[in-house]
Amino acid sequence: MKNTLQKFMQEGQTHIKSVSSTLHKLGCPGTKGTANSTEASEPKPLDFRVKLEKQLQAWRENSHWVDPTPKIEVTVPKGSLCHLDATAEVGLPPDAVFDIVIDPENKNVFKNIKEVKYRKLLEDEGHRQLVEVEQAAIWRFLWWSGTISVRVFVEQDRRNHTMKFRLAKEGFMKKFEGSWKLEPLFVDQEVCVISKPTTLEEYESCSDGKGRVASLIKLQQLVQPALVPPPPISWYVRGITARTTEMMVEDLKAEVKRIREGLIPPPLKSSEENSRQIVVALKDPISLSRDIQIDVDDAEPNKNQRERTR
Repeated sequence: MKNTLQKFMQEGQTHIKSVSSTLHKLGCPGTKGTANSTEASEPKPLDFRVKLEKQLQAWRENSHWVDPTPKIEVTVPKGSLCHLDATAEVGLPPDAVFDIVIDPENKNVFKNIKEVKYRKLLEDEGHRQLVEVEQAAIWRFLWWSGTISVRVFVEQDRRNHTMKFRLAKEGFMKKFEGSWKLEPLFVDQEVCVISKPTTLEEYESCSDGKGRVASLIKLQQLVQPALVPPPPISWYVRGITARTTEMMVEDLKAEVKRIREGLIPPPLKSSEENSRQIVVALKDPISLSRDIQIDVDDAEPNKNQRERTR
């Protein structure tokens, strides 16, 4: 009796394995271990660089864009110097703008950043990074000026195009925190006749992949020095802080414009113009090289320089 029961159980297990294997081959949900399973058959998302290049191509075909005036709202929470909310629209896709904002060398873009004193990558999960950064920011008040060093933790996530920052080390600042957020704007959504798109996928579909994508920038920033100055000095400092934020937005707009205009190749010169330039270079190559190397500061020599030249 015992042997018969064991044999029955073994045959049952063999039958179950056989059925499970058949289900695996058919790719039925809830099964594992086959290339045809539901999980394996899900399409992988395109690399963001591929999508970005496609979006930039739309700007190459139509680069027209007029920057709306940015909006900056300043409030004064209790115990803080100010809280700023800034919004702006720029003519490039979020991924392109995100590249500017998280670039370690963006001090070349934002004029209020004098130098980056310290930078360390703490976490890297592909789309998300956590970075510790210390920057020396330029400040100006009446006829005084100087720099303020601020060390912050920066969490940047490309999946939702956000960058959050918070103070890592107190010093001149007791609290300095905020965020950047970039949202897509569907510039050519009027081509979508049936309905207005609500997602990037819908917009790409109804515009046949040729619709331009711009960015809505949202910047929030809370500033609280270690010692909040009393009025009227606090009014001046608050105005300077708002002006600094406005300058950051303007610097970002200028860089976006430079990149967007750089997408368009310069017009080809006619063969007659090219021939004329070659003839000039052959006649006076020294003069041509001198013109190319001249500095802006040397474009208008002073009186003493002209006399020495004579």
